[in-house]
Amino acid sequence: MSPHVLAVVAYDSQLKWAMGLLAEFRRRGWSTRVVVPADVRHSLSAEQVRAAGADDVGFLPWSRVLAEAAEAGAVVLAVQGPLVERFTDDLHVSRGEHGVAAAGPVVIAGWVGIIIEKIIAGYLDRCAADIVAVNSADNLRDFRAAASLLGIPDANLLLSGLPLLPAAPAPAGSGPVRTVLFADQPTVPAGRADRAYLYQRLADYARAHPDRQVLLRPRHRPGEGTFHVMRHHPETVLAGLPPTPDNFAVTYEPITSLLPRTDLLLTMSSTAGLEAIGAGVRTAFLGDLGVHEKHGNHVLLASGLLATFDDLEADRLPTARRAWLDDLFVRDRDGRARRPAERIVDRAVELHALPPGDRPGAAVAASAFVRGRIAVRARRRTMPPITRTGVHSPVGEGRLADRLGRIRADARRRANWGAQALLPRSWVEWLRQRRYAGTRPSR
Repeated sequence: MSPHVLAVVAYDSQLKWAMGLLAEFRRRGWSTRVVVPADVRHSLSAEQVRAAGADDVGFLPWSRVLAEAAEAGAVVLAVQGPLVERFTDDLHVSRGEHGVAAAGPVVIAGWVGIIIEKIIAGYLDRCAADIVAVNSADNLRDFRAAASLLGIPDANLLLSGLPLLPAAPAPAGSGPVRTVLFADQPTVPAGRADRAYLYQRLADYARAHPDRQVLLRPRHRPGEGTFHVMRHHPETVLAGLPPTPDNFAVTYEPITSLLPRTDLLLTMSSTAGLEAIGAGVRTAFLGDLGVHEKHGNHVLLASGLLATFDDLEADRLPTARRAWLDDLFVRDRDGRARRPAERIVDRAVELHALPPGDRPGAAVAASAFVRGRIAVRARRRTMPPITRTGVHSPVGEGRLADRLGRIRADARRRANWGAQALLPRSWVEWLRQRRYAGTRPSR
């Protein structure tokens, strides 16, 4: 019977990342399955599933996901960091309760795109996996430094490169620019005014170059969801701007289909920029709104690809720095270029031949850091519910409590604003004093 790999996803970007690994596993004769934990926040439309090339996706409660994973030869955790931590901690607790199993899954975790925030926190969430697939050499340096300081074994860190990318970038294009693609992001920039600025500049670019086709590709359609929740959809913002020129259009065609006919890709910090570089498409990361952590372009300083719309309208296109490309498109020690997915699956097959107790994840689970983390999780479960966060409570319980708390707080704020707007000032002051008196401790 062929070995089996289970991929756990919650959003379209995670599914896309996982599908690249599953394709490589299938080339090795493994059977594959994709599941979504139905009792955590998730969003996958039928169209997003089709766009990723998935035939079928199962929706299961967390307990069933764990049960299926226990029977698999490998598990690809394409979910966000806190869920990876939950999975690996639950797995190691189970092994501790029942002794080291003779069989069990090789656990694979990684990042589905550019890491623009929570760099160390994201590593620590994933650190107990058997394979932590690292996207770039600069990320690897950060993770190794954190592991060393915390006494965490780092044999599970695999410098693979981002699985969405090829083994090496195609030569950058040099012909005339005829098609320009702007890869939008759900929350970068976050504010309506900044998003309107970018879309207006894109429309102005189209007017300045009427011989070029300018495409705006939103991250998702209105009503669809992604991990990062979009507040100001491009179509809504564009409706408040002047009419766009005839050579400007909004498209929802997949990025992978658009890249072959794109001459210049623009974005602030989307992973689509890396995909474009891999495909040989000239790329610019926009710096009009500054370089800032909230924009994600701070991690792209070394790329040499930051530019403004003024630069782009004048056709002053940036060129990627060689050292940055070498960090991103990694090579083996012998100089050989391999696809990232190939590196990850090679390592998974190697570890699958070992008992779980001899795999890197077991050594990490035995470290003081992870043992302490699991002990905290166990202690919280014996404490009052108010002490439990979404990570430490049963799936969904902490998140629901937090959400209800935010709803109540928001309702109170809105009631206060309404009172201040509609009631006489003396009444508002009287209500405020009554509320204060009701919350003061009795003597």
